[in-house]
Amino acid sequence: MPLQDILREISVESAWSHLEYITENIPSRLAGSANARRMAEYSHAICAKAGLDARLHEFFGLVSFPEEAAVRILSPGQREIPGNTLGHSASTDGLEGELVYVGSGAETEYEGKDVRGKITLSELSYAPGRHEKAYVAWKRGSIAQIMMNWGDETNPAVPFGSMKSAWGNPTPETLHSEIPDLPCAGIARPEGLRLKAFCAQGPVRVWLRTTADNRWAPLTLTTAEFGTQREREFVLLGGHQDSWFGQAASDNAAGNACMMELSRVFFQHRDDLCRGLLTAFWVGHETGTMVSSSRFVDVNWERLRKYCVAYLQVDQPALAGTSRWDLHSTDDIQAYAVEVTRKAAGTMPVFWERQKKNGDTSFFGVGVPTLSGEMGFTDEELRATALAICGWYHHSLHNTIDKIDKDLLAHHLQVYAHWLWGLLTQPILPYAYNPVATRFVDRLSEMARIEVPEINMAGVVERAKEFRQLTNQFDELSARWRQEVYAAADGERVADLLNRAMIGISRTLIPIACTNIGTYGQDRYGHSWQTQMIPSLVPYPTLSKYPRDSEEFQTWWVAMVRARNRVLDALDEASNVVRTVLKELA
Repeated sequence: MPLQDILREISVESAWSHLEYITENIPSRLAGSANARRMAEYSHAICAKAGLDARLHEFFGLVSFPEEAAVRILSPGQREIPGNTLGHSASTDGLEGELVYVGSGAETEYEGKDVRGKITLSELSYAPGRHEKAYVAWKRGSIAQIMMNWGDETNPAVPFGSMKSAWGNPTPETLHSEIPDLPCAGIARPEGLRLKAFCAQGPVRVWLRTTADNRWAPLTLTTAEFGTQREREFVLLGGHQDSWFGQAASDNAAGNACMMELSRVFFQHRDDLCRGLLTAFWVGHETGTMVSSSRFVDVNWERLRKYCVAYLQVDQPALAGTSRWDLHSTDDIQAYAVEVTRKAAGTMPVFWERQKKNGDTSFFGVGVPTLSGEMGFTDEELRATALAICGWYHHSLHNTIDKIDKDLLAHHLQVYAHWLWGLLTQPILPYAYNPVATRFVDRLSEMARIEVPEINMAGVVERAKEFRQLTNQFDELSARWRQEVYAAADGERVADLLNRAMIGISRTLIPIACTNIGTYGQDRYGHSWQTQMIPSLVPYPTLSKYPRDSEEFQTWWVAMVRARNRVLDALDEASNVVRTVLKELA
């Protein structure tokens, strides 16, 4: 059986050799640096040697080269604190101010706090990400921000990180609206906890100096593909190959090693596949905020729109000490992701949640089903480390090869191979749309319970229910044809009709279900609305809090009625796609 052949041929020794070479010979792979170029050349050489059509793509990206920061407690007492300037931070020779603790740095943490003209102290987690913490602080009038690392109370790691919230290369608008002009520094957790304790006791004054070279620099992206000739569907396998200073073993040398090995083995079995594979080694992830993956969408729009059936992201696999599978996907691919992972992972616990816009998930606007996953820490372990989901050493010089478990790397390769196999070989795509339809119904029903004049949310709920009923029929039809397609005389025609319908539904609904900005843009990194179903409607409940004659109500009413109309049109369009294919296959 070809899948079993692939599983046998995948070599963890081969992947581990790539991991060793990258960490030992190409450390500090900052986008725009000489080592980032060397990394691109290495991934190109490995994939070309394996037989793939490998290419290097050069373009400019707005990236950052940050240096060490200096932080000093002025009162109470005096103390020097080691720090790192965060990428895209504003530079300052020295800035002094009162320190205000703002917890996670989310918008809600600022209630009752006036931080104008003050320096803010936040905790480094992904709730929200660094980029959003800095953005919120900047919009609130803070003059600088210090971010304490995660990990336990003794964690010595001083973190690196970027705080450019504009996703990808900026537009003329986002260049000014989504890149905070704010000095930012990262410090170790023990130092941050000391500052937090001081803030709880009374006024605290600090001084900091930050230095970052923020500029447009030439970047190099590597792609390698096979079986992607014109008018053929393909799967996109991606992960970033740039990194912070040091070995950056988990982030993302281990992921790159997996991608190289998977590409090599699947190429050997290309005649057994009904779709092609395109592997992309992104750059500008860390210090540019997803420059190359967002640019790839813009440059390859027609190709992705017509033929890309899925995006699989590989980022930080095989962390030592992890014990469960954490899956993230768009709603359409949920059932497949969970089923296949449980089959491949055996008795290991498997957890699923909707894919958030993080990592290089630049493909929501174009509507590509997205799947990512890796083994993670338990809830108890995360609570003990301030939610250090990527390990206490993440984005620090402590991220060395000993943080990767070789046996778990082998396991990840097997799971990823299972994911790819089904997507590359099943004549009918393994997608189901009742889950997303149900989430539309549930979310819109919540909104409909809030009475807002002249916004007919109940009507959109009815459209969502109609779509859900149609998806019941569509999913049942797809499941039946998956069993019959091989024996049916018209199996190829039916598969093509069903696949085109699935692609059409996903292209229509993913931008609505997963983004605020919609099809042709990128939400800023860490945008808090983006974590919820139908992000554009997140502010809807706040309308009831404003007086009807207030400017807040009037302006938000305009935004919400337009968001409602976008949802309505998308549901109608998706429903028409389903009706058409049901009629053709009646």
